[in-house]
Amino acid sequence: MLNEIKWATRQRLQYIELMAYYTGVVTRSDVAKAFAISDAAATKDLKFYSDIAPENLLYKHAVFGFVPSAEFKEVFADLSPATVLPMIESNLTVAGGPNQDESVFGIPVDSMILPSRLPDKTVLAQISRAIHSKKKLIVSYHSLSQKDSTEKRVIEPHSLVNTGFRWHVRAYNEDTFDFRDFVLSRFVSAECLDTEAESSAQYDDDWTEIISVELTPHPKLDGVKQNSLLIDYGSENDIITIKVRRALIGYLLQQLSVDTTANHELNPNKYQLIVLNRDEIEPFAGWAFT
Repeated sequence: MLNEIKWATRQRLQYIELMAYYTGVVTRSDVAKAFAISDAAATKDLKFYSDIAPENLLYKHAVFGFVPSAEFKEVFADLSPATVLPMIESNLTVAGGPNQDESVFGIPVDSMILPSRLPDKTVLAQISRAIHSKKKLIVSYHSLSQKDSTEKRVIEPHSLVNTGFRWHVRAYNEDTFDFRDFVLSRFVSAECLDTEAESSAQYDDDWTEIISVELTPHPKLDGVKQNSLLIDYGSENDIITIKVRRALIGYLLQQLSVDTTANHELNPNKYQLIVLNRDEIEPFAGWAFT
């Protein structure tokens, strides 16, 4: 039965779960405003949800809405913080609402605005079309090497990647016969060709292979700070283990401000973590080690 529910209805049921669990109450008005539907339609959605998960929500007259029960278990939504926080951060505005700062979740969020480092939409469209249709892509690219950006090159992209600092595309480079990362903001032009790509992600060993990066608090930090970091990263054995694609190891170390010097020489207050399995991972991210 759950698999037969229409996509639009499923979106509203997911919203009901998220609102109930993370705000403590979901009302008919919430659902109606979030999806620009009538109060009657919102009431129907809430009843439908209650029919499917009768133990999850309790009606509370004091708030004119439903609150989560002690036995609440999600049915439609992934309520893990890793999934929910980006949704809340996106701060989607209420459909048709006069106040553009009014979030569908009613939870204020602020974030630091960094330079976008994004390409023109026409360039991104060509790149994404090449990925989707598994075609070759002819591009002009501003490399940090001496290569002329006006010189055309052919690449075969297979994935987009958000490193936390910037977006790049993972692609096979026909000039160098290997897979590389191309920063999206450095593309001058791109054209999706009709020619089928000869490579794919399955031939990109650094992309398909998953490796464990083992980190631990910087030894120059005092015991209290080390313990706090271990709690922060959810470690129970003094080792912070993160599984990551080999191609993304360097970006992970960069994002977490890891001290990658051999003798842990960097300021521990800024670089709070060090690498334990350096010999294992350095061959795949040499640029990240100093």
